[in-house]
Amino acid sequence: MSLVQIAAAVQSHGEPDEPAGSPVTSVGKALRLLDAFRTMGPIAGVSELARATGLPKSTAFRLLSQLERSGFLERLGTDYRLNLLVFELGNRVSDCTPGDLRSIAGPFLSELFLQSGYVVHLAVLDHTDVLYLDKIHGHGGIKVPSTVGGRMRASFSGLGKAMLAFGHRDAVERILEDGLTRRTRHSIAAPGLFLAELRRVADHGVAFDREEAALGLTCVAAPVVHHGKAIAALSVSGPTGRFDPAQLAARVRSAAHEISALHARHVIERADDTGIL
Repeated sequence: MSLVQIAAAVQSHGEPDEPAGSPVTSVGKALRLLDAFRTMGPIAGVSELARATGLPKSTAFRLLSQLERSGFLERLGTDYRLNLLVFELGNRVSDCTPGDLRSIAGPFLSELFLQSGYVVHLAVLDHTDVLYLDKIHGHGGIKVPSTVGGRMRASFSGLGKAMLAFGHRDAVERILEDGLTRRTRHSIAAPGLFLAELRRVADHGVAFDREEAALGLTCVAAPVVHHGKAIAALSVSGPTGRFDPAQLAARVRSAAHEISALHARHVIERADDTGIL
């Protein structure tokens, strides 16, 4: 069943007190239930989901049952978990499809991991958050607080600073308006220092995170740029003391430049194929 069909099916059972065009429709409530899994984990019960979304338990149960019948959720006793259909849909996002950003970047991420032996990430900027698209790591390395599909405040991370410095003025302004907070004692909390840091990133093409996102963790990152705006960033992270980010800065920046060039070529080829150019 398609998303259009599930939306229509769920909406057809809307609460009688919901007027047509109400901003809080049954479709919206069903999407809130799905979104709750981002923070609650892979498995959650009806009561937990109802509390997390502010929905009556009866409403949550009805919508969860519909989502189960449509293949978006799987029932495990009295609990629910996301089904593989959600995974399938997620991998249809343009940055994750064959020939797009993640597949273009993949070989470069692998090379950086083989060269360094440290954790390698690919991420994009979503509003004021870093959203991780890919991660490569080995056995026995330092634990990095990241997961594919997970998020982190952009101001804390090298990846975030690498992207914010290139064409994301609106996101920088939102971060400053919301107020800089500390994740660790090393996080930058002063607006002037934060803006100065972004200027250095713009000048040198690389960003550093020295225990700003997690104690004991150091990172070097570089942006993937298209028409002057960062569309993604890649990074290498390692344990503070054993890992010197400056030694890998040139390699990370070079890999980001090559990904940028290949992505630009792919955009042109795709436009030629569709007759846009």
